[in-house]
This record gives sequence, structure tokens and C-alpha cells, in this order.
Amino acid sequence: MLRFETLLSSGRDHRLSIPAPCFLNNCLRLVRSLLPQSCQLCGAEDVAGPFCAPCLADLPWLPRNHCRMCALPLASGAVCGACLEQPPRFDRVEAVFAYRFPVDALIRAYKYRGRLALARGLGELLAKSIARDADVIVAMPLAPGRLAERGFNQAHEIARVVAALAGIPLLTSACRKVVDTPPQAALPWQERAKNVRRAFVCDADLKGMRIAVVDDVLTTGATLNELARVLRKAGAVSVAGWVVARTLPR
Repeated sequence: MLRFETLLSSGRDHRLSIPAPCFLNNCLRLVRSLLPQSCQLCGAEDVAGPFCAPCLADLPWLPRNHCRMCALPLASGAVCGACLEQPPRFDRVEAVFAYRFPVDALIRAYKYRGRLALARGLGELLAKSIARDADVIVAMPLAPGRLAERGFNQAHEIARVVAALAGIPLLTSACRKVVDTPPQAALPWQERAKNVRRAFVCDADLKGMRIAVVDDVLTTGATLNELARVLRKAGAVSVAGWVVARTLPR
């Protein structure tokens, strides 16, 4: 197994180098503040961020009262019946939005139509919503075939933004997806756990680490659950899912 330190781009001094990217991020924000921006949804000019205030307010924010483990909305209580009956291998999920219009359209445009600029806006909104109580971040791995087809890993691009804003190291080579499985979205919900079984490997020694897995969408949680199993086997003491959107039952 690879030691944790070897997975970071700047080695053992990575934690000491965090002020450098923070300085660059501040410079980037200053440059952006001096340049006109347009809302990614309505096209309004001269907005302070990727979305104007009215569009931001109208987005389908995840209800505040939701299961702390899987992020499904709840009428009452802290944990849903499904998680009580069969606890997942991950500890909790933090999500920003319900996977509904227009967030679903934004994510599809980002993933399938190459609107890479949306990664920044989605990552910034995610970074503002998370507890930031993780030692390292791992982006949900993409199989080599899917990566070659798409040209980028959508989770990794969002994770880069979150890691920079939160000041948490991003492990870029800790985990791999070794099975090019059919897309989860194309399968019935009950078949998704079987589809990703033994699809991941972890090459890192994560002993004692608190891991946050960044992804764009969580639906059944099967993919996160399988990756959490592998991360715990590598020594992780906790696994959280940080996702942009949570698919809700119809």
C-alpha cells in the first residue's frame, strides 16, 4: 500500500503549503470580482458569483430536516428507517440540493455536454455547506473507459474546488475504479449495489484517517457504500459523502 504522504503532490510538507493555494485562491477571487460575470442559469450580467441571488434562492435546496446518514428528507427524527434497519458503511452524507430542476439540468450539462465551468460554481456551493471535518478528500473514481469517453472526472473537478476552499488535501491517486460497470443511472435501483460490487480498490494506507468522498449526485448510495467499504478496509476511521445533489424518491 502507498503511504498517505506519498499521495499528496507536495509530499510530507503538503499541510505546510496550504497557505500558498489559499493565497492563489484569494488572488483568483479578486480577479473574478473585477471581471463581469453572468449567471449560469438566467444569464444576468455582473453577478457576484456563478448564480444571481434570485436564481440561487429558487434552487431546490435540500430540506434542513433530513437523515443524517443518507440525507433523505424526514418528517421527524435524525435517522431514517432504512438506515436504522441496514446501516450503511459510510457515516453520513452532506448534500446541498435535491436532484431536481434546474440542478439536474446543470449537472447533466456539466457531465455530458462538457460545461466544465460549472464545476467551480457547484464546488463553491458544496464547500459552503460541508462541516469540513475531514482529514483528506477523495473524489469518486471513474473507470478508465468512462474517463476516456468523457474526457474528465466530474467528481474530481468539483473536489478540486472543495479542497482548495476548505484547505483539506485532495488525494488524487488513493482509489481506483477497476471495473468498467454500466452506468448506475441506467439500472433499476435494486440492481445498483450488485453492479458496483468489488469495482474499487484503494492503494493507500489510510489508517486513522477521516475521509470525505466528493461526488456530484447520490441516488441509492450503493456506489458510495461500496467505496466506503474499501476505504475502511484501507484503515479509514470514518467516511462521509459530500455531494452536490441528492436524488429523492418520487
